[in-house]
Amino acid sequence: MDIDYMDGFRCFTFDSNRYYSQKSMVDDLHSMGCKAIWMLDPGIKNEEGYFVCESGSEMDVWVQKADGSLFIGKVWPGDCVFPDFTSKRAHAWWASLVRDFISNGVDGIWNGMNEPAVADTTTKTMPESNIHSGDADIGGTQNHPYYHNVYGMLMARSTYEGMVLANASKRPFVLTRAGLIGSQRYAATWTGDNMSTWEHLHMSLSMILQLCEEVCRLALLRRYRLLPHIYTLFYHSHTKGIPVATPVIFAALYLIKELMNVHINYQRAYGCLLILWIHTLICQCCILQGGAILPVGLPIQHVGETSLEDDLSLIIALDENGKAEGVLFEDAGDGYGFTQGDYLLTYYIAELHSSVVTVKVFKSEGSWKRPKRNLKINILLGEGAMEGAELSKIPVDLKSRDWSLKIVPWIGGRIISMTHLPSDSQWLHSRIEINGYEEYSGTEIMSAGCTEEYKVIRRYLEQSGEDESICMEGDIGGGLVLQRQISILKDNPKIVQIDSSIQARSVGVGSGGFSRLVCLRVHPTFTLLHPTEVVVAFMAINGSKEEISPEAGEITFEGDLRPNGEWMLVDKCVRLSLVNRFNRREVSKCFVHWGTGGVNMELWSEERPVSNETPLRICHQYEVRQTS
Repeated sequence: MDIDYMDGFRCFTFDSNRYYSQKSMVDDLHSMGCKAIWMLDPGIKNEEGYFVCESGSEMDVWVQKADGSLFIGKVWPGDCVFPDFTSKRAHAWWASLVRDFISNGVDGIWNGMNEPAVADTTTKTMPESNIHSGDADIGGTQNHPYYHNVYGMLMARSTYEGMVLANASKRPFVLTRAGLIGSQRYAATWTGDNMSTWEHLHMSLSMILQLCEEVCRLALLRRYRLLPHIYTLFYHSHTKGIPVATPVIFAALYLIKELMNVHINYQRAYGCLLILWIHTLICQCCILQGGAILPVGLPIQHVGETSLEDDLSLIIALDENGKAEGVLFEDAGDGYGFTQGDYLLTYYIAELHSSVVTVKVFKSEGSWKRPKRNLKINILLGEGAMEGAELSKIPVDLKSRDWSLKIVPWIGGRIISMTHLPSDSQWLHSRIEINGYEEYSGTEIMSAGCTEEYKVIRRYLEQSGEDESICMEGDIGGGLVLQRQISILKDNPKIVQIDSSIQARSVGVGSGGFSRLVCLRVHPTFTLLHPTEVVVAFMAINGSKEEISPEAGEITFEGDLRPNGEWMLVDKCVRLSLVNRFNRREVSKCFVHWGTGGVNMELWSEERPVSNETPLRICHQYEVRQTS
C-alpha cells in the first residue's frame, strides 16, 4: 500500500473515506493468500493536532537546524519534520508507533523517502548544516553528512524493532529504499521508483551490486576459487562441444554438509562445517552430485595472481558405491601451445575401502610435468561423527537438542556461534577472526590467548556416552598454555559448560617454578537483538539487586558487589535470559562493557603467577531461561 492509503499523506493514519475498515480489507486479502505491506515515510506533517507530530515534539525527536530550531522540509504532506533516528529516544518513539500501527492488520512495512528525501532543497536531501543529536556510542552530535548514509538503515532498524514489539514470535518484514552495509539485518532493500528504460536498467545493475558489498565480494572470490573447474569446463566445450552452463556467482551450486581430510578414518563424521567454507572457499551453500570431484584453487582477486605451484584442493563427493571421479585441465592460459600437446589433463579417482578413502591419478594426458604443489583433499560426508587425527584446522560443531555451537580452534579456540535451538536465538556477536567467545591471559585487552592457534586434544561425541565436548590447548608463551574444555552436559543438555585454565608446562628454573603475572580473563561478546530492551541483572553478594542498562557504558564489580555466582543477560522484548553461572571463589571481578550491537560480560580471575601445582581456573556455565 503506497502513501495514498493515508489521511493527507500523514504517516500512521488511514483515509477514512477510502479505507473506512482497513482491518476488513486486510482480512479479505489474507483470505486470498495476500499480505498487506504499508508504506511509512520519515517526513511527518508539521501540524498542530496531528498525534504523531505532537508526540514527537513532546519527546524532542526531530532533526534540528544549525541554530537549534526545527528543520522543516517539504515532502508529500507539505511542511514536514523528520525523526532523528540517531538517538535512542527517537528510535524508541518510532518503534512504539509501529507497534501500535501493526494492530491494524499490517503484515509488513515499506520505508521510502528515507535517504532522507526533501523536495525543496537543491540536493533533494537535508542541508549539510542540519544537526543530529546522535548517541555517544555512534558518534554523538554531528552535522547531517556524518549520518546521511546511515539514516535509512537506522529508520529500518527502528521499524524492525517496532514490529518485534508488536509480535515477538513473528518475523518482521521490512522494505527500505535507503540502506547501508548491515541494513540486511533489519530490512530488504528495493531500488526505488523506476521506469522501463535502458538508462534505469543500467543504473539498476550498480545499485543491486551495492545492496550488500560483502556478499558480492565473497561471491566474486568464490568464482575465482572455482577457476580450475571453470577452465576445465571451457576445455570440454572447446574439444567436445559441451556448453559451459555453470552459474556459480550467486547460484547455490554446492551444499557443503560435511568435510574431512582424506587421511582421517571416517566411520563416523560430526557437525556442519559450513563456516570453514565461508572463511576459505567463500561459498555460502553447496550441493555437489555424488560421484563428482571438484578442483578448486586459492581465493584471488584476479587471474594474474595465480601460479601453477599454488595449492590445489579437490572436493570429493562419493556416490552410493563409494566412488568419485573428476578431471582438471591446465595449460599456459594463453596462446595455442595446447594444440601441440603443451598442457596437462589429469583424471582423478577416489574410492572407499574399509573406511579409508584413496585418491589417486587415474591417467594423464599432455606433455607437461605435474607441478610441485600441495594437494588438499576434502571429502563431503553426511550424518555422524569424526574421530581421531588432526582436527585443529577445521571448525568444530557441538550439538544437542538445545544448543548448537561452532568453534574455530585455529584462531584463539573461539566460539563464533552459540545458538539456542528451542528459542531460535543466537547469543554471540562474532566474526571468525574477532569477538564471539574468547579468553585472554592478562588484564589488558587482546593479551595472549585470544588469537593463538589451539590444538584439539580431545573430542568426545554424545554417541560415545560422554558429554558432547571438545578440549583445546593454546601456547601463550613463557612455558604456559591456556586450556579450554567446552561441553554440552550429557546429564543436562540445556547447559553449556566452559572449563578454562592457565597451566604451567615448562616454566624456567630461574623463576623458582613460577610464571609471569597472569590473569584468566573470559571475554564473550553477546549479541543485542533489541538494544533498548536488554539489561544485565543479578543479585550481588551483599544482597543488593542490580540491573545494568546500556547507558551505563562500562562498569566493574569487585568484592561484595560481584554477582553471587550468577548473572544474566535479559532480553525483555523476547522474554529470554542468558544465565551465566560461575564459582565466585574463582572470579575476582566481573566487568560489563556495552557496545554497538553487543555487550561483554567478562569474568576475571585473580592476577598472580602460576606453577605446575597452582594453575588459574574458571569453570562456568550458560543456560537460556524464559523470563516473565
